[in-house]
Order: sequence, then structure tokens, then C-alpha cells
Amino acid sequence: MPDSGQLIVISAPSGTGKSTIINNVKGRMDKIGYAVSHTSRTPRPGEVNAVDYFFVSELEFERMIDEGAFAEWAKVYNAYYGTSFSTLRQNMDAGLDVILDIDSHGAANIRKHFSSAVLVFLVPPDIKTLKNRLIQRGKDSDEVIKSRMALAEYNIKQCSWYDYIVINDDLEKAVAEVCSIITAERRRTARMLSDENLKSDLKLSDI
Repeated sequence: MPDSGQLIVISAPSGTGKSTIINNVKGRMDKIGYAVSHTSRTPRPGEVNAVDYFFVSELEFERMIDEGAFAEWAKVYNAYYGTSFSTLRQNMDAGLDVILDIDSHGAANIRKHFSSAVLVFLVPPDIKTLKNRLIQRGKDSDEVIKSRMALAEYNIKQCSWYDYIVINDDLEKAVAEVCSIITAERRRTARMLSDENLKSDLKLSDI
């Protein structure tokens, strides 16, 4: 395996099953790292600092923004959320691939800073199925569902500049496809030849 890990960005509209797919991928693949995000919101019951999030004040978060500490950040419902360069580098330098669960805006920022990042967009089989999933969750009012659907249609239009599109019409198939993408990216020639041990074993040291 190459000495340095890579970033795998996974984006999807709400209700597509992104969290379930990511958790399944993490459970099946080795050398997957986890980038703990920073947030300015207060911890919820049971959340642990530096495990669930790095909990900082709004003033501290804004200071970090000014210092350019974040590879991507956003303000959601009056709280800041962001992924720091240091957290990503720590995982990547340890040879771990980091899966990032972020939206298209965050994905664009990650690609700007890490040109080799792999961008995967999850989509539902169709818009009707997505709406039914949101309704079946039973968590949102009709007004919230309408808002989520409008946002979903906007987000899906962003998939054209992602590297891969995975359709989640079957959970097992979608998980397998994401695992296959990560495996294929790990086997790219440039990444494999960055492994000095491999080059030495195959007598490719002059490449």
C-alpha cells in the first residue's frame, strides 16, 4: 500500500442512505481513517470531545477560519462545522484513506486543496423514491420535506463534476460499488509506485 492515504468525499441529498453506506464501507475495508470535525455547537448528551467532534467556541472557530485552518467549513443552523487540514494530514500521513461526508460546496473546497481527492455522489433511483424515503422516516413535516426535496434537486445537479455516481437502489450493491471505487483508486499506478517497498521488491527503483 502507498505510504500516504487519500481523501474520499461522499455527497448525497438527504434521504439517499449516505450515512448507512459510509458506515458499511468503514466496517468492510481496512486502512480507513476518520477525520474528527470541529464545531461551534454545544455537545449533545453522550458526545465526547475529540471523539465525536472537537467542540470549540464560535470565537475560536472564527479565529481558525481567519488562520486558514480548515480545508472546508460551513455554517449550518447557526453553528459552524469544519474539517481541519491538520486532522486530514494526520490520517493521510499514517497511510489511511479518509472518508468525508460533506455536501457539494465542501467537496469543491476539498478538490481545490487536494486535487487527487476522489469525489463520489450517491443518488436515489429517482426523485419519487427519494420523497417516499423522506416521508417514511417520519421525522419531518410536509413543509420540511418540501424544502429538503427542493434542496435535493439542486444538489443532484451538482453530480456532473464528481468522479463517480453510485445509485442506491439496493444497499448491498451500493456499498459494494463504493468499496470497489476505493479499491480501484488504491491501485492507480501513480499511487502504487509511491510505495518504496513495492518498487524495491519488484526492482522498479529507477522508475
